[in-house]
Amino acid sequence: MKRLLFGVVGAVALALGSAANAGITLTGNVPGVSPYSGPAPTYTFDPGSRPTVTGGAFVTGTNGILYAQPFGSSGYYYAVGPSTGSTGTIDLTGFGDISSISFLWGSVDSYNTLQFLDASMNVLATFTGIDIFNPANGNRTDPNTNPIVTFSLTGSDVSNFSYLRLSSTSNAFEIDDLLVGPVPEPASWALMLLGFCGIGIALRRKRIPCLTQIA
Repeated sequence: MKRLLFGVVGAVALALGSAANAGITLTGNVPGVSPYSGPAPTYTFDPGSRPTVTGGAFVTGTNGILYAQPFGSSGYYYAVGPSTGSTGTIDLTGFGDISSISFLWGSVDSYNTLQFLDASMNVLATFTGIDIFNPANGNRTDPNTNPIVTFSLTGSDVSNFSYLRLSSTSNAFEIDDLLVGPVPEPASWALMLLGFCGIGIALRRKRIPCLTQIA
């Protein structure tokens, strides 16, 4: 039993230790579906469900070549480009530590740029449309170019990440259904550890009768 407990504690410590190295990585890239069926969003960008932004615009529908409703999206979404403001910044400072974000990235284009910024607007990480799908050709109906993407944060970036900046040199960069994932509270880690211990104890008890029969 002691070995089991030490093993569980060691595994959790290893997981926490691996987060010491700061980094922001693309950990999820799932083709979009219609209607949207991804994670429940923090912001839908509809009235009453919008973050504080600078630049860009909350729009709905498709307006010629200026911007297009992401595949699977409904209602309003957030668009950045020459017609709505070539740069848009989403303020996420009210969330404290953030472990992940995900959103529906509409009609991915090579000229779309996504940047993670700290409180002083220093760039922590940069991704372009090519990092999401290649060829990033802006296809409005292909699920692959309208994916639900997830970015995970580790180490100091968890607490430093404050703003999400979108920019596009041509029309347009569209996103919808933004989910902001906070870091689990210490109590949640404790509950997870207890859960692992409980599973280990149950498995150990199941093995005992088998060993007795063999003996």
